[in-house]
Amino acid sequence: MLKTALRHPSGILLFAQLAAVLLYPFMEGNAAGRAIFSAFGIAFLALVVMAVRASPVQLWVSVMFALPATVLLLIQAVTGDDKLLPYSSALEAVLYLYAAYALVKYMLADREITTDELFAVGATFTLVAWAFAYMYTVVQAIEPGSFTAAVNPGDERTWMELLFLSFTTLTSTGLSDVVPVKAFARGVVMIEMIAGLGYVAVLVSRLIGLTVMRRAEEDR
Repeated sequence: MLKTALRHPSGILLFAQLAAVLLYPFMEGNAAGRAIFSAFGIAFLALVVMAVRASPVQLWVSVMFALPATVLLLIQAVTGDDKLLPYSSALEAVLYLYAAYALVKYMLADREITTDELFAVGATFTLVAWAFAYMYTVVQAIEPGSFTAAVNPGDERTWMELLFLSFTTLTSTGLSDVVPVKAFARGVVMIEMIAGLGYVAVLVSRLIGLTVMRRAEEDR
């Protein structure tokens, strides 16, 4: 069972992130929850590095961003101080985007679609969503009041609110009651819109390309 799971690092990462979506709301608003949140962040960094390891890109690049992020998250977990949050979030955003690039390259590396590559389709999407949520955290720290919401519009937006904004933006559903109100924040949100559309275009192109090649081989 364990060996089967380890053969699908993208699947482990995907299901862990989906589970976290349901657990995060219980971690907000108290010191213990923030400590657990930081511990979750460290665990996810390990899963991301493991997923990158299975791809045809440089592992050392992901480790270079994961190590300092891990140190910052450990400090946050021990001290309960959120002052380092923008710095750890910036490192995590870069790492998650690099991991998403690694998984896309992994999916395009051959002409066969394996089970782990199917998991990678979902994991790549969640990685990009997480990455932009971390970017929004940094934007909010640099320029307070960048985002507002229907509830408590003047407050800083929580991690769950920013993650919800990221998912709704990436999927182009437009269901979020959290909106960017400052110019730079709106610019980052627009970049995520383009990323979501681009990812779908890559997947569709991949499927069409495989179908064309398969039919060409059959015709021969």
